[in-house]
Amino acid sequence: MITIGDILLPKFPLLLAPMEDVSDPPFRAVCKDNGADLMYTEFISSEGLIRDAIKSKQKLDIFDYEKPIGIQIFGGDEEAMAMSARIVDAVNPELLDINFGCPVKKVVSKGAGAAVLKDVDLMVRLTKACVNSTSLPVTVKTRLGWDDNNKNIVEVAERLQDVGIKALSIHGRTRSQLYKGEADWTLIAAVKNNPRISIPIFGNGDIDSPEKALEYKNRYGVDGIMIGRAAIGYPWIFNEIKYYLKTGGHLPPPNIEQRVDVIKKHLQRSIEWKGETLGMLEMRRHYANYLKGLPNIKEYRIKLTTLKNIEEIFSLLDEIKATYSGYHFQQREIDMESMAYSCG
Repeated sequence: MITIGDILLPKFPLLLAPMEDVSDPPFRAVCKDNGADLMYTEFISSEGLIRDAIKSKQKLDIFDYEKPIGIQIFGGDEEAMAMSARIVDAVNPELLDINFGCPVKKVVSKGAGAAVLKDVDLMVRLTKACVNSTSLPVTVKTRLGWDDNNKNIVEVAERLQDVGIKALSIHGRTRSQLYKGEADWTLIAAVKNNPRISIPIFGNGDIDSPEKALEYKNRYGVDGIMIGRAAIGYPWIFNEIKYYLKTGGHLPPPNIEQRVDVIKKHLQRSIEWKGETLGMLEMRRHYANYLKGLPNIKEYRIKLTTLKNIEEIFSLLDEIKATYSGYHFQQREIDMESMAYSCG
């Protein structure tokens, strides 16, 4: 078993990465159903929480069926982070996670996310402020460093452990890489193999198949894997990886009935959480990924993004299910670089 504070996880847990405008409760629900062991909210601005911003407060919504779950915050001010940690504490998730990895300009320009990698002393102070302000286990998600000349993750890991974090997730790219190029896990392994490090180390970046999950598990020795883009439109990846690690074999790709059933659940959860209009609107970004690989699906996808009534959407989904009944999906291949999102 892997432990984070009092949280017990499987021996090699699979984590769902926090992705802005993706990792909301409806998406997390279908990932949990399909094998995610630990999930995180979308990242939440510490300044937004303090201002009582509606969008930031809504991201605090968590549900019993999601547990264990962590709430992730970001910011560059010690007092704001401490206050946010106390707000998160009151919501009672299993853990508090700090984002020191988001590379997008709107976050970095505020001195938050991956920007903090340029000032490890500040990172330590921000982390300590959170640790001292909550009773929850505090974890961190970050990157290898700011750029190729400043890959300081080994120092970062030691210093953050020293101020009390209970686990560390590392994305195998620098901030300057954004999401381009291949993730480098060698420094993640260096952190894991550092005799000073005793907390769980989770690797993140480019895990898009069961084969790669096993290869990276064995090669780099991490305690678990965090999956982001590969789960978008394909929550089955968690159970597929677990099955492959256990048996060396492949689960069959989800058929059209299974895909439509998950789309319906995702949509229904989205409507329940956000209301009918917004719930249907925000679901539109997911249809293409769920239905990818089906021949001549474009016309159906367009219809799904224009219908404004849930009964009509469900009826169209049933039509898609009937049309493609018996269709044999191939093992999934995805273009990771084309699936952009804001995360660590």
